[in-house]
Amino acid sequence: MANLDDIDRRLLAELQAEGRVTNVELAQRVGLTAPPCLRRVRGLEEDGVIRGYHADLDPSKLGFAITVFAMVSLKSQAEASLREFEEHMRALPEVRECHMLNGEIDFILKIVSKDLQSFQEFLTGKLTPAPNVESVKTSLTIRTAKQEPGVPL
Repeated sequence: MANLDDIDRRLLAELQAEGRVTNVELAQRVGLTAPPCLRRVRGLEEDGVIRGYHADLDPSKLGFAITVFAMVSLKSQAEASLREFEEHMRALPEVRECHMLNGEIDFILKIVSKDLQSFQEFLTGKLTPAPNVESVKTSLTIRTAKQEPGVPL
């Protein structure tokens, strides 16, 4: 875990809320001048605390009308089999998140698709025949009540 002071935490909270804030504005918000603010941000980036910056896109405005969560059970939980499945999931752009779980289900996936027909084709053509897959259970998202990236700071 990174050793962060109050200013680092305030910098991270501001950047997490608004990644496009200028360095000058960020410095003002946390009570620094621009040069030390930039040094701190660069240090947080170099330490891997800040992994990157991205735009928060609206999937529906880009034609991705549905989000599905898939619970995947594998035939084998040997490390090589787990890694092979994970690598296969990384190669599928529809799979936005892939988390290995403890318990009955091995992985939960967050999948976006343009429509039900496209999702069915993805499910039967790419996910179910993936390496080592034993079973897949899916749940279609009806609505999202909360979607907040990052961590509480």
